[in-house]
Amino acid sequence: MTATSVEKQVNGTSVASPELRFDPRALAEAEAIRTRAAADAEAARIEAEGKAEAEKIKAAEDARKQKILNDKAEARAIEEQAARDARIAKHNKDRREAELAQAAAEEESRQAKNDEAKAAEEIAVADDKWRSYALNFYRVCAVVAMPVQIAAFYNPRAIWLMAAPLMLEGGAWVVLKGAAAAVANRRPSWHYRLIAWLLAFIAAGINLWHGLNAFDPATALGTAFASIAGPGVWDLHEHGRIRKRDGALTSRERKAAENAAKAEAKRLAAEEKQRAADEEAAKKAAEEAAAKLAADREAMFPKVWQHAVKLAADLGKTSVTDAIWAQAKLDVEGAKPGESADVIRMRNAAQARVEAARQNRPVNTLSKATNAQRASQVPPVKKQRVYSPPARRGIRSKGDVKYTSAARRQASIAAKQTAEKKDR
Repeated sequence: MTATSVEKQVNGTSVASPELRFDPRALAEAEAIRTRAAADAEAARIEAEGKAEAEKIKAAEDARKQKILNDKAEARAIEEQAARDARIAKHNKDRREAELAQAAAEEESRQAKNDEAKAAEEIAVADDKWRSYALNFYRVCAVVAMPVQIAAFYNPRAIWLMAAPLMLEGGAWVVLKGAAAAVANRRPSWHYRLIAWLLAFIAAGINLWHGLNAFDPATALGTAFASIAGPGVWDLHEHGRIRKRDGALTSRERKAAENAAKAEAKRLAAEEKQRAADEEAAKKAAEEAAAKLAADREAMFPKVWQHAVKLAADLGKTSVTDAIWAQAKLDVEGAKPGESADVIRMRNAAQARVEAARQNRPVNTLSKATNAQRASQVPPVKKQRVYSPPARRGIRSKGDVKYTSAARRQASIAAKQTAEKKDR
């Protein structure tokens, strides 16, 4: 802008004012400031629009992520509900099966008890019948054997001798009843039975002698047999009671027990053989594993292995045990098994990466609170930051420097003040 004459109206008269001069540099700076202000406003507008668009995109992304989370939560809830329904169904099924199994077991137990009761009843009926049949047979045999014995003892001058057959047959019967009482009281009964057999043979001898002399051989043999058969059948009945009381086994039961014992012995022998084979296999596998471990240690840690072998020989051990290996590892590498300088550095680096990811900063930026490469007892080193901006050299083109808003305001104020000073 060039200088011109300016007229002012002062008290109704026109007077000439001195020429106003403007600094081109100040005008250029003001124009630059206005240009930068417009550019900053445009940049702010673009930045605001970008932020708004970014907020929209972020909101849309957050909504999408939230929808995914909601869908996952809904799917997880559906899966949990399905799993819960499946567990309930399985529980109900197991309970029904358990109830059915319990009912079947109770029914089987009732049936077994009924069968046992029925069998016991049948046995009791059979025992009663057997006892009654044996007793009636004894009576019949006594009736058959008594007449020949009475005839043998008949004497018109000694009629009382006819009571001797009653003494023999009755004595055998009384002694057998004593044997039955002994069986019932769980006392020895063999001597009772021996006396009953002795009396029976005496009666049979009398019948045989007198029958052959006074009658025919058939009568003699029949009456002698009757004298033995009656007490013999009854004694057989008592013998069965004794075996039942003592729980004696039949020949079939004894054979089955022997077969079961042989099978059990065979099974135990097979189990012992299998156990020995398993122990041998386990021992061999343990030896192979120990050999492989020793080879791996020797290949991966040669220095530690050499020291461990020396340490085992020094301690009088024939092999490198875990305790010797731990001591050798501590002696050579200064760390226990599973630890080393490389492992510790790797762990520290991994922890630094995790912390950097949590704080959303570069991995190489160390935290002010912790230092992965500094021990806890070493104090942190702080360096004073020195700011030394580069010096401007040469003439720069318009708009080559970006100013902050505060700098731009300060430049505008300085330009105004300079113009006011020149006007004065």
